[in-house]
Amino acid sequence: MIYDERAEKMSRAEIAELQLAKLKKIVAYAYENVPMYKKRFDEIGLKPDQIRTLKDIENIPYTTKDDLRNNYPYGLFAVPMNQIVRVHASSGTTGKPIVGGYTKYDLENWATCIARILAAGRATPDDIIQVSFGYGLFTGGFGLHYGIEKLGATVVPMSSGNTERQLMIMKDFGVTGLVATPSYAIYLAETAKKLGILDQLKVKNCFIGAEASTKEMHEALQRLWGALPTENYGLTEVGGPGVSGECEYKCGMHINEDFFYPEIVNVDQNKVLGEGEYGEMLITTLDKQGMPILRYRTKDITALDYSPCKCGRTTARMARIIGRTDDMMVIRGVNVFPSQIESVILGIPELGTNYEIVVERDANFMDTIEVHVEVGDSSLLTNYANLENLVARTKAKLRTVVQLDVKVKLVEPFGIKRGEGKVKRVIDKRKVYDK
Repeated sequence: MIYDERAEKMSRAEIAELQLAKLKKIVAYAYENVPMYKKRFDEIGLKPDQIRTLKDIENIPYTTKDDLRNNYPYGLFAVPMNQIVRVHASSGTTGKPIVGGYTKYDLENWATCIARILAAGRATPDDIIQVSFGYGLFTGGFGLHYGIEKLGATVVPMSSGNTERQLMIMKDFGVTGLVATPSYAIYLAETAKKLGILDQLKVKNCFIGAEASTKEMHEALQRLWGALPTENYGLTEVGGPGVSGECEYKCGMHINEDFFYPEIVNVDQNKVLGEGEYGEMLITTLDKQGMPILRYRTKDITALDYSPCKCGRTTARMARIIGRTDDMMVIRGVNVFPSQIESVILGIPELGTNYEIVVERDANFMDTIEVHVEVGDSSLLTNYANLENLVARTKAKLRTVVQLDVKVKLVEPFGIKRGEGKVKRVIDKRKVYDK
């Protein structure tokens, strides 16, 4: 199902023409209404009317998370507060939260973007979709909620937490679609299996987001639920979820290109990369009234594909996020991404899906990395020979992938604490010694 045939099946020439018209308008709008952008442009002698082609966007300075924090809470709003009808914010666990402001126009567009993504993931007006994202300042809950309503499906605004009640509602209400983080979707399925009710649930689609996930995580979700998992992408800084989402063919996340202009950049070289090349994603909001954002550095590493998709959509697709520039761990000079470790763990049948990565610095000031991972069956822990063999195989595969010796500790099922929101996979104890 394609929600908006006109917008999602334009020719590449039509998309470029629309994006250029919107880019010119949003640049002028940001310059005239957001003091930070006017100051930035004036400092380098750039005027909005000098943006004449899409390539000219490369002359605009980057916007960073620090810019949003330095203008906390409302410094980047382009309209008076009496036109802002809602605010959302990030968790702010590492400082002041990132705040986003929305006009009524923005909320309508946001719902449209989500409806498109849900339809791409096979949702229809006949579905009953349970939202297990947290509601509140976090953009995920409300973002998906209003998109579901826009699509015409039934929304069950469950929020996060209370797993057994989640499953009871899912069963009793005949829920056919689940919105959750990938880690919580896994936990729900594992708990349902443990309670003996998994085969009584009717979930046929899982709409996952808010955490990066690997192909192996998707395969694990499909095995557990017997349902199609599709990933969606977004971030508070540019409005929340709704930037892009997978279709049933799962060959990249379709970007809502009439609302967002994507670039892939090698930031160190200040160079925009070509189709298929991996680099950091930059996003420019093309139609945001409350808080327009130009060339935002997402820190997410991905690539773009502009070829038409089998689903009929012509919008650009972004590859699954392979890591973030700020979650990359440097261990003894080697760059390691958590996603690399997850791919190995989920590719070994005897291992479970829950794990954590512990990074420490030893007495000789050498960095060490240890992976704690649950086994799929607790009986594995009672057979020493099998256990040793499993540890050795896991270490060997990790060594091949990350080019480092990684310690492995296997624990019993449900032996690692679960999270009901965004999961924290990496425990970096080096920071303690660095203080």
